[in-house]
Amino acid sequence: MPRTQRNDNFIDKTFTVMADIILKILPTKQSSKEAFAYYRDGMSAQADGEYAEAMENYIEALKLEEDPNDRSYILYNIGLIHTSNGEHEKALEKYFEAVELNPRMPQAFNNIAVIYHFRGEREKAAGNADEAEEWFDKAASYWKEAVRLAPNNYIEAQNWMKTTGRGSVDGI
Repeated sequence: MPRTQRNDNFIDKTFTVMADIILKILPTKQSSKEAFAYYRDGMSAQADGEYAEAMENYIEALKLEEDPNDRSYILYNIGLIHTSNGEHEKALEKYFEAVELNPRMPQAFNNIAVIYHFRGEREKAAGNADEAEEWFDKAASYWKEAVRLAPNNYIEAQNWMKTTGRGSVDGI
């Protein structure tokens, strides 16, 4: 039974019913409709912390989805799961794939920066100041792109860049 048929949340049920109606009336290819159904089930599973189930759904969605923009969001969500599992290399790979398909995705740039910042903090704690600075510089470059795309978001990153001399709030 698909996840959306066993969801007990009223809001999720309402969304599912509306999405199903829209899918039926939109003049799109059957494969796109099926991809969306897998994507929707993946999002639901991910929200419930069922990462393995979410991943299965996202992989099926990727097999069917042809639209680059839609594929970018699927890849982004796969990256989120890898990040949640501590698999940063796999996460970075998916985030980079996502921004290659959709270079206007600030959340992917932000998540790349977060992973790079984490690596910088880890190197700093290990006493590797030069390596830490390299990771922090990389993080700043991706945060700058995220902020350029979404200027009212990522305030903490903007403050960090300002206080570390890697950018200012106005001149990012």
